[in-house]
Amino acid sequence: MAKDSKKDYSQYFDFSDAKVISQDEFSKKIRIRGREINIKSEPNHRQEKQRGKEDVQVLYENAVPDELKTIGKGKHYIVYTYGCQMNEHDSETIKGLLESMGYQATEDRKEADIILLNTCAIRENAEDKVFGELGHLKTLKTERPGLLLGVCGCMSQEEGVVNRIMQKHGFVDMIFGTHNVHRLPHLIQEALFSKEMVVEVWSKEGDIIENLPKKREGMRGWVNIMYGCDKFCTYCIVPFTRGKERSRRPEDVIAEVRELARQGFKEITLLGQNVNAYGKDFTDLQYSFGDLMDDIRKIDIPRVRFTTSHPRDFDDRLIEVLAKGGNLVEHIHLPVQSGSTEVLKRMSRKYSREHYLKLAEKIKTAIPDVVLTTDIIVGFPGETDEQFEDTLSLVREVGYDFAYTFIYSPREGTPAAVMEDNVPMEVKKERLKRLNETINEYSHRSNEQQRGKIVEVLVEGESKRNSNVLAGRTRSNKLVHFEGPKELIGTFVNVEITDPMTFYIRGNLLTEPVAANQ
Repeated sequence: MAKDSKKDYSQYFDFSDAKVISQDEFSKKIRIRGREINIKSEPNHRQEKQRGKEDVQVLYENAVPDELKTIGKGKHYIVYTYGCQMNEHDSETIKGLLESMGYQATEDRKEADIILLNTCAIRENAEDKVFGELGHLKTLKTERPGLLLGVCGCMSQEEGVVNRIMQKHGFVDMIFGTHNVHRLPHLIQEALFSKEMVVEVWSKEGDIIENLPKKREGMRGWVNIMYGCDKFCTYCIVPFTRGKERSRRPEDVIAEVRELARQGFKEITLLGQNVNAYGKDFTDLQYSFGDLMDDIRKIDIPRVRFTTSHPRDFDDRLIEVLAKGGNLVEHIHLPVQSGSTEVLKRMSRKYSREHYLKLAEKIKTAIPDVVLTTDIIVGFPGETDEQFEDTLSLVREVGYDFAYTFIYSPREGTPAAVMEDNVPMEVKKERLKRLNETINEYSHRSNEQQRGKIVEVLVEGESKRNSNVLAGRTRSNKLVHFEGPKELIGTFVNVEITDPMTFYIRGNLLTEPVAANQ
């Protein structure tokens, strides 16, 4: 986005037409354009930048009091999720809380009594989608005034977004952030009985709340092992929306994984903004991410994944544990963002090209059949043609199987947003095209090496394009299509690869038990 076309958020900070109805030390009630708003707390970017010195408490509390367990009886909910796996996991908790209050899931908007948008702040198009969706929901709210509409997630942690909703989208009933999801039952109660818009967004990261109900679906489960990020990459809003790094206690993580194993889950993914930093905030014990993986390795669950890693914190202990294999899969997502040391410095990634390449080589040596995937941004402020070529050469040297690739766009409130965005959009697009062509070349080459091999596939469901074809993933996260009966969904099967493509591979189901050779 050209610098002169940046969004002007200032129009959403004009509250001259707002009337303060009441105010005390706990909240403030205002009226804007006929809508009363109860602001219990609102995002403050300056506070979000500060890292609190107070200890993070681990609380084992009942999030849904008895008096709120029937508030949703006979009512229905919809949760729309935007963004990353962390948001998906938050939505599992939100659904769990709603169902503990008596609400039932529906896909029919006209049947829904509460609709929540769990939002992402990483990229501008995600934000545009949410405001577009709110436009559609306004009509529904007009037809059914009793419908509760809420906006939560990372966008809610941004001052400009909250002010825009209060100014322009007065039909929204609730706004809450990433640190106070556990407060949802109380916010619903307040929104229902007060008929006011309720705004409760904590700028300072909260405590770790254990024992929250979750609604998980399918055979794969997400397990949060930590919250927040302390890396402050210059393009990223996450350290402000998710707060400082806080690790869950090992015994709580392990207990949750054991419970998922008992429930029959086939695969779990350990989640954190930077899982490699797990345990670094503990003051009473020495226990790293590698130690956690070593303990989880002994739990009887077929596959264990993790995301996302930061190269700076990927240590030898973790590599040593991952090399033991077993249920620890051979797929590592290792975001590089750029292949140029100069650009990495401007991004404040705190590692060099050389460091990353040495790390990739060390991982490949310890785990010979490892599959590496990554994230890459093109067109970061100041990126020259030569620096982009550095990225292409790094991609060739590492030989990624897949990459999430993005054109840089500034996010309000990040240090990079005030840098001169001096790479023209047509140049960014051309670089992205060349990058994707290079990634696809290596992806196809890697898939071609699977031809004739027998691989273990966890069957996830029908192919999106053909209901007669099943789709699943290998341990190394490759997508496999094959023909077979629907009863296989949720099970492990062996498939012989016959036709490697760029984005997926095709094969034949083997009915006789054969050892997979991946």
